[in-house]
Amino acid sequence: MAGLRQCPVRQRGQLTRSEPDWLAEEVPVALVYNGISHVVMMATPKELEQFALGFSLSEGIIDHPAEIYGMDVMPACNGMEVHIELSSRRFMALKEHRRAMAGRTGCGVCGVEQLDEIAKPISPLPFTQTWPLERLDQALAQLKSVQPIGRLTGCTHAAAWITPAGELTLGCEDVGRHVALDKLLGYRARAGAMPGAVLVSSRASYEMVQKSAMCGVEILFAVSAATALAVDVAQRCRLTLVGFSKPGRATIYTHPERILDSKS
Repeated sequence: MAGLRQCPVRQRGQLTRSEPDWLAEEVPVALVYNGISHVVMMATPKELEQFALGFSLSEGIIDHPAEIYGMDVMPACNGMEVHIELSSRRFMALKEHRRAMAGRTGCGVCGVEQLDEIAKPISPLPFTQTWPLERLDQALAQLKSVQPIGRLTGCTHAAAWITPAGELTLGCEDVGRHVALDKLLGYRARAGAMPGAVLVSSRASYEMVQKSAMCGVEILFAVSAATALAVDVAQRCRLTLVGFSKPGRATIYTHPERILDSKS
């Protein structure tokens, strides 16, 4: 299975003999747009086309999958490269963004006083989705089904698309929670619009909220907590953010009008 490697290990109480164990692979993955390397991320080396598409959408490099004309995944040095052919308009915008970033001095966040200056511009989300909390336990029970590497190693995060019926229809795993989400967003972009929400096995940082909102996701469930900045971003872009999504439990931080609770 891609993304796995075996390693001899010794267990407590049995140090005199080794036994094989599975490890999740973590390799550098470079995203190369029209021949120019843009970013290198550490990731599990599978589903990299979906990762590249999801990253391109969630980072605002493209607005639609059709703005990518081609994609090739190939080994390079000790990692992987994904070569992405962008439309001319999108590539010019990316070059202008890179030029603006290169012109900064010092830390880009130091001295920033307004959230507008560190958050990507996101159009306020519509209110077209609802999600019944009585289906959450059913969805949570399916999360490990999209983590074949995680089941062997205990080393991956998951991101899944869950329908209001409690069905898990799409799911991805990766050693990085942001990468797992980008992979899911890439799959979702190709699958087309469908009702539902994103469920992630991690905490909800502001990047997770921002990536979801950039791709039109209205509801984000996180198994762990949300950060204060994540809540601020979710409130501003009108995303419904739910943390501590566990059996019998859920904490709604923002825009509760999308959440249906029969016990209320």
